[in-house]
Amino acid sequence: MLRHLPLFKHSKHYCMVGIGYRKDFAEAFLQSDVLQPSFIEVAPENWIGVGGFWKKQFHQALEKYPLFTHGLSLSIGSPDELDIDFLKKVKAFLNETKASIYSEHLSYSKCDNAHLYDLLPIPFTNDAVKHVSQRIKKVQDVLERKIAIEIVSYYTPVAPELSEIDFINAILEEADCELLLDVNNVYVNGFNHQYDAKQFIDQLRMDRVSYIHMAGHEQVSDTLIIDTHGEAIIDPVYDLFEHTMKRLNRDVPVLLERDFNIPELEELQTEINRLKAIKHSAIKNDLYAIA
Repeated sequence: MLRHLPLFKHSKHYCMVGIGYRKDFAEAFLQSDVLQPSFIEVAPENWIGVGGFWKKQFHQALEKYPLFTHGLSLSIGSPDELDIDFLKKVKAFLNETKASIYSEHLSYSKCDNAHLYDLLPIPFTNDAVKHVSQRIKKVQDVLERKIAIEIVSYYTPVAPELSEIDFINAILEEADCELLLDVNNVYVNGFNHQYDAKQFIDQLRMDRVSYIHMAGHEQVSDTLIIDTHGEAIIDPVYDLFEHTMKRLNRDVPVLLERDFNIPELEELQTEINRLKAIKHSAIKNDLYAIA
């Protein structure tokens, strides 16, 4: 029987906003009280097999913070066979660390057994829906838990038969999996492909959302935004996040993503606080009332 992801509907999980655990500021998790996330997130493949000093420090962080995971190399849309040995290692890592969520990208990063070191878009086709859904089911069977798939940013559609929203909703239904809703990615895609990001959110299967990512981006021209995770979140993305939380009308964990250009820890905590404030304001439910 597959284990569903926790829906975090109890007050002790209220307004959870976490951050990626990075070696750049790992000491801060243990020694500083400036940065106070609700949880940390790592990519399992970056920590599987790690020993010595970094493993010891990571496990010290796990004593303080719940762990969420976000994979990079599952390549769920690839034509290659799934790497079952890798999945078994991921399963052992998730069990060892008591990770709450395992999420991955709705993309592919491997073809003909070659790693492409990028998250490439999957064609929006009916055949791709069937292919990806069957692979997600197999992953869930091996891991014995539901996974959350992330809506990724893309810069050109590939031979689309379906709209992006129909493609995503079809996979959620066919695969019976959860959704990692990256609000910044929706904003970036809406800008680049000229659709209304709020209308896109309104059409999503919000009952499948178990996790949210928030990040910054870089606008490189009047018609192009690049998803970088290297800048502060901008006001329109905060606004889309508020719209998302009102549409969701329940609490789910939110991650602040910052992969490089790491600012002072006070700046990261300011972003965490703003995300918490938006969540608290948007959710109209006595269950989450703070005393």
